[in-house]
Amino acid sequence: MATDLATAPGASEPAAVPAPAPEITFDRDLAMTLARVPLTAVAWVVAAYLAHMAWAAFVPVSEAFPAAANLGALVVIAVGMVWAAWIDGYAFKVPNWLTLSLVVSGWYLGLLHTFGVTFAGNGGIGQALLGTLVGFAVLFPALFIGGMGEGDVKMTMAFGSWMGAFFGAEYLALPGTTISAIAVIWWSFALGVIVGGVFGIVMMALRRQLHKNMQNAREIVTDLQVMVTHGPKKAAERANSRRKDWTRLPYGVPLCVGFLGYLWYRLFLTA
Repeated sequence: MATDLATAPGASEPAAVPAPAPEITFDRDLAMTLARVPLTAVAWVVAAYLAHMAWAAFVPVSEAFPAAANLGALVVIAVGMVWAAWIDGYAFKVPNWLTLSLVVSGWYLGLLHTFGVTFAGNGGIGQALLGTLVGFAVLFPALFIGGMGEGDVKMTMAFGSWMGAFFGAEYLALPGTTISAIAVIWWSFALGVIVGGVFGIVMMALRRQLHKNMQNAREIVTDLQVMVTHGPKKAAERANSRRKDWTRLPYGVPLCVGFLGYLWYRLFLTA
């Protein structure tokens, strides 16, 4: 005889079975990475100080580089950017321990400058935080629609953090040259986008998918228009529907080229 699921007249309702509580997982690897970030950031600051001392000891003072124009700390962030780009080039992912420690170390440098310990530029903690925010803002639209990885954004934030701490509102050490952190971040990002576009076109041509990827490029422009007119959620949904057709590009590489290329141009070719 089939089981009667109906409740008999006068019988009490069966007790409701409570829904299982959502399972809370603990990501031990992420927690360990975040715990190491502050200490790793200290190591970057120490490296900046040692680079500053080495520059003072081995780079002769000249008309092009007066004693105040000590760029040792910029060598350190250049190493950090190249390291991040190299990892992104083969792993398509920039590790958090590297990008986040660079972000925090830029804050440390800014904080030291705020309290009068100046050996890596002249920007304070406010400028370091502003540089981080600008680095995030310039890539946020691409991140939201899925056209950019989180590691690339953190890499740009790290660069922005150090540029804010080093250049501040303006940097006057080089003769006849005034440089602001915001200008460096913006133009470095713009150059990185151009380099990334060239990289992408070359990859399309080598894979003989130029027509297909040009169509994807037009779709990305439409995504950005949708984000403005219909909101970020709609744009993200539209972009994710095409994810299976995307060609992966290690964007940390062109970003690094843009960062270091613009610094070289601004410091050595226009001074």
